[in-house]
Amino acid sequence: MSPRVGVVLFPGSNCEQDAFEAIRDLGGDAEILWHGDASIGAVDAVIVPGGFAHGDYLRPGAIARFSPIMATVSAFARDGGAVVGICNGFQVLTEAGLLPGALQKNRGLKFLCTTVSLRVASTDSVLTSETVIGQELRIPINHFEGNYTCSAETLAELQAEDRIVLRYVDNPNGSMDDIAGICSSERNVVGLMPHPERACRDLLGSTDGRPLLQSLLEAARIPA
Repeated sequence: MSPRVGVVLFPGSNCEQDAFEAIRDLGGDAEILWHGDASIGAVDAVIVPGGFAHGDYLRPGAIARFSPIMATVSAFARDGGAVVGICNGFQVLTEAGLLPGALQKNRGLKFLCTTVSLRVASTDSVLTSETVIGQELRIPINHFEGNYTCSAETLAELQAEDRIVLRYVDNPNGSMDDIAGICSSERNVVGLMPHPERACRDLLGSTDGRPLLQSLLEAARIPA
């Protein structure tokens, strides 16, 4: 049976269909989950996609964290379920306390829409298990508030625990320690600013997102 991945839809999300189609293309089964529902059903993994959840009128993700579904997603993560937040979804996960740190405005206060090179820093996560250390991936970014920041103590912890999973080769936004993605201490929750779901088909210029989402599908096959 194909692993079932739930993709959360908030008012203002705009990448849920990209994630939905990418999972389907890779052989998984995808389902859209409405933010106002308290249940995520019988899914094996969850993606919190990009966009502008609730308009990002306060801080990106600050309102979305209070959506009914996030309590269930948090419980799912605490029980070992695989959860990945992409772009705005990464912001939602930090606001919900599922990942440390915060995302602030890009260096130079510029919106960025381009393709960047990432380097795999750790394969010990639900998003990078099918990659190799040092592997370079070409993945699109599309954000204004993607500059990852955290306290010096948190950064030291992330480094010591091998929880920085992806780094920018040429840092586009000012993120601390070139961080493009991090994972939780249990390795089952990952947040990243780049969009792997937009790099899964040849016609879009890169298929380097495939090993990342394939990693998620492999993690979803393993009972939490």
